Amino acid sequence: MSTSKATAARVAPTKGGGRRKLSLSVVLLIIAGALALVSLVRLISGANDVTSVGQVAGALELAVPIGLAGLGGLWAERAGVVNIGLEGMMVLGTWFGAWAGFQWGPWVGVLFGILGGCLGGLLHAVITVTFGVNHIVSGVAINILAVGVTRYLSNFAFDGIQGGSSKQSPRIDPIDKITIPGLSDWLQDLQQQHWFLISDIAGILGGLVTGLSLLTVVALLLIPATWWILWRTPFGLRLRSCGESPVAAETLGVNVYKYKYIAVTVSGGLAGLGGAFLAIVATGIYQEGQTGGRGYIGLAAMIFGNWMPGGMALGAGLFGFTDSLKLRGGAENVHAMLLLLAILLVIAVFWQLYRKKYVAAVISAAVSALLFTWYFLTDQVPSQFVDAAPYVTTLLVLSLSAQRLRMPKADGVPYRKGEGK
Repeated sequence: MSTSKATAARVAPTKGGGRRKLSLSVVLLIIAGALALVSLVRLISGANDVTSVGQVAGALELAVPIGLAGLGGLWAERAGVVNIGLEGMMVLGTWFGAWAGFQWGPWVGVLFGILGGCLGGLLHAVITVTFGVNHIVSGVAINILAVGVTRYLSNFAFDGIQGGSSKQSPRIDPIDKITIPGLSDWLQDLQQQHWFLISDIAGILGGLVTGLSLLTVVALLLIPATWWILWRTPFGLRLRSCGESPVAAETLGVNVYKYKYIAVTVSGGLAGLGGAFLAIVATGIYQEGQTGGRGYIGLAAMIFGNWMPGGMALGAGLFGFTDSLKLRGGAENVHAMLLLLAILLVIAVFWQLYRKKYVAAVISAAVSALLFTWYFLTDQVPSQFVDAAPYVTTLLVLSLSAQRLRMPKADGVPYRKGEGK
């Protein structure tokens, strides 16, 4: 116990990274204001599908693999290891999950998907922790290796089997989905009334209780579980100390190599679970290239969330929502988002003026004017922009949130065993 307290005193970061933390009431007020703004945009634009039950359910399904990848990145980077290889570990998860899933059932596929990701994470740990290779170089190499390995294995595992080929697996049996009877129908009826705010809340809640995969429930529970393990247990304190000051942790008896290995292996397993989710739940089949950069977007969600599980979940939800817009009334929904973004920039102008940042205020005002002009002079956006919306959102969010970020102090910093002795 004394060792844990001493470690916390020496290496734990200051709360909020030197900034005041928002209280729960303020956070809830911000969420309520954002929801009211979205509802107002929906009424003005007529894009009633923006907060429909189907839209929210689709956004949740798309957010889960991104969130699992982000959660994996959080585990690794809290221990001081940058994990650019999340994309490759997701690829391994999709392949191993599908390979086991079509033979022995979806839940066995989930287990093998996790194991496949763990193998990628373990390889990353060996390369970076034991041999001290640059973390970025190792991650990129794993991404390339995973694509090559799965393409090679597909020639033997799937090619020649009914429904399979060298680029895809046979169909996998689905995992059961749950819907709360009565409540789901009532919320859907309420959402279809298109009332201000009330219908939007009903649509969001309805999406959370309609056609929810059991694996989605497991994934959602992993977010508070990660927070509790890393921030409320001695194990989590020691692991985070490895990402803040491994030398100080070692002087207090922490086996830094062990905790880094555990963190990066768990990181790979979570990314592999995200890949298995894509293959088993989202599509029911493995296809080459189906991760589509979600490992990188998961990393962006983790950075947006300031290396915290709750913030990461919000980032994953945002990226999943923008990704789902193109699937349901794509051009109309994304067109409505132009109006939302323009209004948000107007709010940003007043905020920047309040903080006396006049250059930033002028830039925000100019961009807002362009977006208003674009919205009112067009009825929909080009299909190319619809497809690019998730990636544009990723860049915008990272650029706007960059000033408030605080990464673990020793994240990506080389460490050799014995430096603290």
